[in-house]
Amino acid sequence: MNIIECTLYFIKSISNLVKWIYAKIVGILDYTKSLFGKKSTQCVLVFSGIAILIPVIILAIAKTVQDWDDAPDRGALVITKAMFGDGFDKVFPGKNYPQYMNWQGWDPEDSMWYYTTTQGSDLIPYDFFMVLEQENATALFRSTENIDRYRYIPLRPTYHNPDGLPLGMVKDTYAGKDYMGFTCSACHTNQINYKRTAIRVDGAPSLADMENFIIDMSKSLKATLKDKDKKKRFIDAVMARNGFKEMLTASRNYSSEKEVEVDLIKFSSRVEDYVFINHSRLKDGRDLTYGYGRLDAFGRIFNRALQHILNKKQITMILADVIAAPELDAILKDVNDSVLTDNEFDHVLERIKPLLTAKQMIDLNDRIFNSPNGPVSYPFLWDTPQHDYVQWNGIAANAGLGPLGRNAGEVIGVFGTLDWEEEEGFSLLAYLLGQKNTQRHISYNSSVDMANLERLEDHLKKLYSPVWPEVVLPKIDNKRAARGGVLFEKKCVACHASIDRTDPKRKVIANFSRVKDVGTDPTTAANVLAYEGYSGITEGQYLNVGIGNLLMEEKMPVAALLTLVTKNVVATPDAEKPFFRRWEIFIMSLVDTLLNNDIEASLKRGDYDPDTTINPFASLMAYKARPLNGIWATAPYLHNGSVPTLYDLLLPKKNPGDPAGEYRPDVFYIGSREFDPVKVGFISEKGKGSRFDTSLPGNHNTGHDGDVKILTKAQRLDLVEYMKTL
Repeated sequence: MNIIECTLYFIKSISNLVKWIYAKIVGILDYTKSLFGKKSTQCVLVFSGIAILIPVIILAIAKTVQDWDDAPDRGALVITKAMFGDGFDKVFPGKNYPQYMNWQGWDPEDSMWYYTTTQGSDLIPYDFFMVLEQENATALFRSTENIDRYRYIPLRPTYHNPDGLPLGMVKDTYAGKDYMGFTCSACHTNQINYKRTAIRVDGAPSLADMENFIIDMSKSLKATLKDKDKKKRFIDAVMARNGFKEMLTASRNYSSEKEVEVDLIKFSSRVEDYVFINHSRLKDGRDLTYGYGRLDAFGRIFNRALQHILNKKQITMILADVIAAPELDAILKDVNDSVLTDNEFDHVLERIKPLLTAKQMIDLNDRIFNSPNGPVSYPFLWDTPQHDYVQWNGIAANAGLGPLGRNAGEVIGVFGTLDWEEEEGFSLLAYLLGQKNTQRHISYNSSVDMANLERLEDHLKKLYSPVWPEVVLPKIDNKRAARGGVLFEKKCVACHASIDRTDPKRKVIANFSRVKDVGTDPTTAANVLAYEGYSGITEGQYLNVGIGNLLMEEKMPVAALLTLVTKNVVATPDAEKPFFRRWEIFIMSLVDTLLNNDIEASLKRGDYDPDTTINPFASLMAYKARPLNGIWATAPYLHNGSVPTLYDLLLPKKNPGDPAGEYRPDVFYIGSREFDPVKVGFISEKGKGSRFDTSLPGNHNTGHDGDVKILTKAQRLDLVEYMKTL
């Protein structure tokens, strides 16, 4: 980028920033005027002039730099030979299709910023990810071929991604060290291939296999520890990244080989623990593998929260259930303050693991955690900020500070560093959050980046659903689509209302149906309702759940525990920042979220069981319907991804005794990016992806079939053609 381009970008960014600041001030003035009258506006004007001066300078720089990564192909790395034979030569939108650059309302720089902005996720040290070899090879774990194997999207180096990290994997700096972690784009961006053209769809559900990505990373870390030659190469490579030149240009992560080895042991153990804790099992003991494009995000977020709220009192009590008294006494003699403390809760299991046998660890795990055996497809993100309730079962309300809480909960689940500890002394903030002990309080410091979470949420408001790209895919049959539109109005629109996809004031009302009524697999909703855990550091606190307060007893629904700790994380300023800067960021994030959020608290729509004092989470035993704009780009279908194409969704489930005919497939394969424009979904071929068996609990493809049994094949094709236009 030359000096003229830089100057133009700077002027453009300053202009946009002035408009943004003006809108914020007008919003604050209107709000305060409505509350306190005209005189209050004078005070606000004076305060705004002082308070905004420094943030204006910082934001001017940030917004200018944000627009510098304008790769027209959105950083795409062309792969001619891919994992399942679905290679590509061209990219849409990209330089071959210049008129479609802001196809979804985002310019290339908008997409690149979304891909590369950290949320505070810290999976492993950044240097480790850059040099880690695969378990049984010297090839790098992050090699293009390996990343493609997990169906993450490889990228080439660009301005904001100089190391060419895969899409959605970013560098985060916390407590003076660099880490590799995820951002939301890793799970909510997809690529659809058709006749060797790759269609990038921002906000679409990913095909990524995160489960095996983490499992194989754990194996690679353990192999590096065990293999002398592999370990030496690893340590040498890490130290080469921390030489004199690197010390002059960036923060130095390691100054000795011993430090590298200590962290290798620590993070190998942490990733292994994550895999162990989140092993997915059915109730009958069989393993459940998610496969491509699915994850039990709820279950894993729940488990990570449970892991970090354990305290000495409760884990000692749990150990007493696992280990006989004489042996327990011997173990507890070794549990000193360096292993298990009253005031530090980060990675308790990691510190106590060396004291237990493998069987004892399994028993302990089963008593503390819940099996994440309700995998779902990653939801698509367009229109998310405009929703009243989000997630498949509407667990998260979008009103007020809801978006910050929802996104903070996501970062807790995807490896945010959680430095939660008990501190001496009174904290007004803790007191206001329900911690009534005036002598001690829980500090919820973490790597969760609230400022970036607010910016990302605001950024998503500009994202539109994708329109069927006829320049790449076959043209829509308008006559057939018109007939399908008539059928859609009769059979679908009651639950799936239409919206104007580009209306900045649009609001999306989710329509809920009881699981037992809609008939789809109940596992996801049932787990959220049923899973419990030890309250640990939250015991004795209160949580308002809308119909009253819940007192945190020894064991509580995990949904309540996660809500409580997330609320505390959101309300905790970033301790990494200088005092005044941390409070400035904290206040601006909250105010920005409130002023930019048009969604107000409202009742849920649809047929569901209401929350009661006896069952305060009853409404979560339901699934939501939403507008279907962009649905063509979100295969596979149903919340758990159990139906491969839109055409298959319009077929009934085959039950014993049903006559011969067309039915939803009981087994199919998912993982190929190659698109079927007739049935609308990804092709299913044995050997090209993971095998999806719909007979397993959590995988059922039942329900949501309404009147489809009486549709003819022609009518189904008409409906599919119409849904391409949404």
